[in-house]
Amino acid sequence: MRENFGHPNLDQFSRFSVINRARESKAFGDYVESIRIKISHHEQLAKNLSGGNQQKVVLAKWLQRNCEVIIFDEPTRGIDVGAKYEIYLLIQELATQGKAIIMISSELPEVLGMADRILVMHEGRVTGEITDVKGATQEDIMNLAVA
Repeated sequence: MRENFGHPNLDQFSRFSVINRARESKAFGDYVESIRIKISHHEQLAKNLSGGNQQKVVLAKWLQRNCEVIIFDEPTRGIDVGAKYEIYLLIQELATQGKAIIMISSELPEVLGMADRILVMHEGRVTGEITDVKGATQEDIMNLAVA
C-alpha cells in the first residue's frame, strides 16, 4: 500500500530518480492515522483490505497531492455502514477545509444527506438543479431525472 500511495506522489518522495522510502512511509503513516486506515503493515496488499479501507487508501494518495477539487464517484458503493459514516465525515472535513467536492452518487439518500447543491443528469445531460437541498426529496430528484 505504501507504493500504491506513493506512485502519484513520486515528485514529493524522490530526488534524481531515487525514492526516499522513509519519507514516503512517514507520509503514508500520517494518513493511516488521520483517516483511520485499518492495516497490519505498510507493505500489505491493498486487495486484502476491506472495501472501506481500500477507499481510504485511494483517498490518501490524492489528499497527499493537496488538490483543491476532489471528485468522489460512488464513494461508498460496496462498503459497510461504519465505513460509509467515516467516508462521509472525511468528505465533510475536506469541505470545511475549503476543498471543492464533487460527489457522483446513485444513492439518493446519500446525495440528499451530503450535498449543498444537486445537479441531476440523465443520458449525459443536466436535466435539473436543486439549490434548496434541505427541502428536497428523492421524488424531486427522480422527477428531474426523467424530465
